[in-house]
Amino acid sequence: MKLTFYKYQGTGNDFVMIDNRDGKFPKENTEIVAKLCDRRFGIGADGLILLENDPETDFRMVYYNSDGNTSSMCGNGGRCLVSFAKSLDIIQKETTFIATDGLHQATIFDDGTVSLQMKDVDTIEITAEHVFLDTGSPHHVQMEENLKDFDVKTQGANIRYSDIYGKAGSNVNFVNQDNEDTFSVRTYERGVEDETLSCGTGATAVAIAMKALGKTNSDTINLNVEGGKLEVSFTEKDEKFTDVFLKGPATFVFKGEIEI
Repeated sequence: MKLTFYKYQGTGNDFVMIDNRDGKFPKENTEIVAKLCDRRFGIGADGLILLENDPETDFRMVYYNSDGNTSSMCGNGGRCLVSFAKSLDIIQKETTFIATDGLHQATIFDDGTVSLQMKDVDTIEITAEHVFLDTGSPHHVQMEENLKDFDVKTQGANIRYSDIYGKAGSNVNFVNQDNEDTFSVRTYERGVEDETLSCGTGATAVAIAMKALGKTNSDTINLNVEGGKLEVSFTEKDEKFTDVFLKGPATFVFKGEIEI
């Protein structure tokens, strides 16, 4: 079977995009998904995303980690999928779509920037060492002073596989404050099992965690990730975060065909 695919990236978080509105992609074959994401023997990506028909919204997002398994929400992937949907003339500037964590609204601007509404957050676990919250995917957030030289892969794996989070594990974010409303972030992603250049749900988690910790008074947070810059905004009331938006670039890289 010859498969047409599209490669997109959002601040270095890259994805294989497939138009599966005809339902022909072998969704249950995790080996094929993992091979397509493999950087040596396949196309290479942090994840694979199917765009599918949905009876009540513009489209459905089905997300796979690079290990081939379906996963929780991916913020950068969602933004890239919005750009992909626009290229297919499914949407114009605004859209509503369904993902594993529910409905999402998004706007794509003329410069290719995509603003994506994320889920509300009303449960935040704060300990002396870290913050844990779910922004569509589970995220561990902890402060680190020397972020540049920090061993993200080793330390992230230690936390991801620790008894704290059990078999399911967690994504892990290490954070350093740059100024009042700007933070640098490095993220270890489960399913990729390595550091990625960017993580959208991670950036969202960091922004909310920093506000919850009192590290910033701003409701619009700038995040410097390894692959570029993201912005997260929200409304906070009674320790509940609503109107959460993740904003940043979503860039088409190339189109191709591959035999599967």
